[in-house]
Amino acid sequence: MENAASLNRLELLQVADAVAREKVIDRDIVLEAMEEAIQKAARAKYGHENDIRANIDRGTGEIRLARVREVVEEVDNEATQISVAGAQREKEGAVVGDLLIDPLPPIDFGRIAAQTAKQVIVQKVREAERERQYHEYKDRVGEIVNGIVKRVEYGNVTVDLGKADAVVRRDEMLPRETFRQGDRIRAYIYDVRQEPRGPQIFLSRSHPQFMAKLFGQEVPEIYDGIIEVKAVARDPGSRAKIAVISNDPSIDPVGACVGMRGSRVQAVVNELQGEKIDIIQWSPDQASFIVNALAPAEVAKVVLDEDANRIEVVVPDDQLSLAIGRRGQNVRLASQLSGWDIDILTEEEESNRRQAEFAERTQNFMTALDVDETIAQLLASEGFTSVEDITYSDVSEIAEIEGFDDEIAAELHRRAQEYVELTNSELEAKRQEMGVSDDIVNLQLLTPAMIVALGEAGVKELDDLADLSGDELISPEDGILREFGLTADEANQIVMAARAHWFDDEEPETDTADAANEEEIPAG
Repeated sequence: MENAASLNRLELLQVADAVAREKVIDRDIVLEAMEEAIQKAARAKYGHENDIRANIDRGTGEIRLARVREVVEEVDNEATQISVAGAQREKEGAVVGDLLIDPLPPIDFGRIAAQTAKQVIVQKVREAERERQYHEYKDRVGEIVNGIVKRVEYGNVTVDLGKADAVVRRDEMLPRETFRQGDRIRAYIYDVRQEPRGPQIFLSRSHPQFMAKLFGQEVPEIYDGIIEVKAVARDPGSRAKIAVISNDPSIDPVGACVGMRGSRVQAVVNELQGEKIDIIQWSPDQASFIVNALAPAEVAKVVLDEDANRIEVVVPDDQLSLAIGRRGQNVRLASQLSGWDIDILTEEEESNRRQAEFAERTQNFMTALDVDETIAQLLASEGFTSVEDITYSDVSEIAEIEGFDDEIAAELHRRAQEYVELTNSELEAKRQEMGVSDDIVNLQLLTPAMIVALGEAGVKELDDLADLSGDELISPEDGILREFGLTADEANQIVMAARAHWFDDEEPETDTADAANEEEIPAG
């Protein structure tokens, strides 16, 4: 009997070692799970109300059971507590807070108890395994991993990574790509999350960084940090653009990524199911970079609007379809790569637009300043876009225009001021007639014409304006002030200025409360 007991103890430790090795978790975690299972079975035998603890000797495997009671002044639960007097009868010198430990005889596991114990152990080991997986993979976000397809359900692929399972969702796969059980798969870890059912490792083959990391594996210069991947844009399975720069002037980043006879880029293309890849030289100059990004199309000129983060690109007429790409793909990828909104015009469209703008400005100057076409054209060609521009300029600046003298310049300046004053007074009358609040008039950045436009849209009180968003003011489709060329920052400033009184209202309450407190102190 003694030999049998020793054998059982030995087997217990061997099982714990085997489970710990198989699941790659700490042996102590397995033994703690066994102790918890034995405690559960012992409580079923001796009563669940008792505090029964099991201990497995880490060296011999011997199981010790004990009932634990805490020494207290006033007993609430006789099963787990004992009074000081009662404790002192059992153990001399017992004081409040001591634990009385009464050894219990070992129990024989019945079939149900053994089954319960097994469930507890399996559950604990699974939890420990999940915890290990989470800590192992949470710091590996951004890596490429290889695995074997375990199963495919509703287009989602479960991948066996060896020590853990991961998921590639249908929308993270390449279009028309299919995997079967047993296939090898390479993917990018983009997220690891703790969820109620355990850690979830999410993989992607459509993520832009998957392509960047593949280049890192194929191009030693990227791995060594000589060449840097600055930006990536992908239309998964169809086309992609990657912007690279070399930290060594003697190395061509584009050539290094292409490789001898295209071997390096071809390896990435093959992994991405034939996705076409444009490799582009990155430039700190945004205009040059966007010209590169629109390759293979040729660009005639660019006009940047930094406030709106928008760039206008002019291309020769025969390059328009190439610049836009099939279904707008080329310009869309270039926009993603650069972070700029890109408008593409042909040279003819740009020329026509410029002529139309010039003619419109000329006509405005003729009407507003009562001048002939020649003078109006001279003003327009010198860069004046509105009558207000003339009022903001010095007479001496206007006089420098070829064909003008001081007298003509002064007269034009006077007429511009008269026109602006007359227009503003008409707008002011219209504003009052519509009942737009003086509080709105006092806001900076708003011109009289903008205030009337707000009034026509029903924005008449400060709170009406404060309830709007910047986008509702400048949205190209239906923005109230879309015709006034405001930037997103300026629109947000107007809205925040309108909201300022909300916060001012809170301050007097605080001041009043402070004053009341100060008055009460001497009285107390």
